[in-house]
Amino acid sequence: MKNKQHFLREAEKLINGPRAKEYGPALLNHERIATIWNVLLGAKLLDKITPTEVTAMMIALKLARLAEDMHKDDSWVDIIG
Repeated sequence: MKNKQHFLREAEKLINGPRAKEYGPALLNHERIATIWNVLLGAKLLDKITPTEVTAMMIALKLARLAEDMHKDDSWVDIIG
């Protein structure tokens, strides 16, 4: 049975294992994403996007995917991570 411990263990393995090795530290990656989004959105923004806002928007993206299918474990694990 998949319970909260299952999802927490999966998230911990991903953020401290393969994903950290593939993409680097989460904060650094979110800083990169924020920089790219700020460049892409340019003059449309009043303020710069922060790494914390990147995190919130990535969670929103995962929630949008879950709206289609609530049984996608990878989306739940990504939100927890």
